Amino acid sequence: MTAPRIAPVQVPTYLKLSVAVALATIAMKTAAWWFTGSVSLLSDALESLVNLAGALFALAMVLLAAAPPDEEHPYGHHKAEYFSGGFEGLLILGAAVGIALAALQRLLDPQPVEALGLGLVLAIVSSALNGGLAWALLRAARQHRSMALEADGRHLLTDVWTSAGVVVALVAVHWTGWLWLDPLVALAMAANIGREGLKLVRAAADGLMDHALEPEVCAEIETVLEGFRHATIRFDHLHTRRAGSRRYVDLHMHMPADWTLRRAAALRGAVEQALMAAVPGLRASIQLLPADVEAHFDDPRDLK
Repeated sequence: MTAPRIAPVQVPTYLKLSVAVALATIAMKTAAWWFTGSVSLLSDALESLVNLAGALFALAMVLLAAAPPDEEHPYGHHKAEYFSGGFEGLLILGAAVGIALAALQRLLDPQPVEALGLGLVLAIVSSALNGGLAWALLRAARQHRSMALEADGRHLLTDVWTSAGVVVALVAVHWTGWLWLDPLVALAMAANIGREGLKLVRAAADGLMDHALEPEVCAEIETVLEGFRHATIRFDHLHTRRAGSRRYVDLHMHMPADWTLRRAAALRGAVEQALMAAVPGLRASIQLLPADVEAHFDDPRDLK
């Protein structure tokens, strides 16, 4: 049985919007840095450049993931989204290193902050744009189970907190005259976004290694199977995995050996339909076996 496909029409649209917002925030944050000379605002602008590169790469990977199966990729291209998450994580780590180096240089040679009012206004407006987009991306990521949207949304959310830290630091510098606060906050920002980059890289690697479905989804699958279990019907060798927005479950269904193929296939179809109805986007694959036949996957000869 073929699982109903969730149309990914909105996913590229969200990422195109992310590209547009990234361009707008780059312009505003660069202007804010130019007017003020703040290294923390420069760090914020550099992170927006990373946002732009990440959004462009995520858009390319989402379009690739939506491509239909072909001869070389008979199971589709769904895992392409994990490359997006890993790539964006690496970009974030690179930005964190650049920010830290710039902050260390300014910490050794403090510089006054100028035109603070205009710089703060530009930083706050760009942060508001990123915050609204991050909320929309994370909501869409849950709906479409998109690693690319989640990575981009989490990155933008990190950018929002970074901008908030910049604003607080600049206000503190203005009122205290402590010029070292500006590069110190930039260093804290570098550590924070570096941590987020590591999380994205780890999540992408985890997805590429065929991670099992979430515990709550596995529990839903077990609930469905329990409704079909009988004295003569049993299930075993159940395995689940994720590939981008797709979810898969493979299992064996044992039934009486004297059943006709038509009757066995009808029951299998009913189980598959029930599983896919309970878990949206699930693709179920069930192998039929007689009740007195076992499948063995741990034979040492198979491991050679």
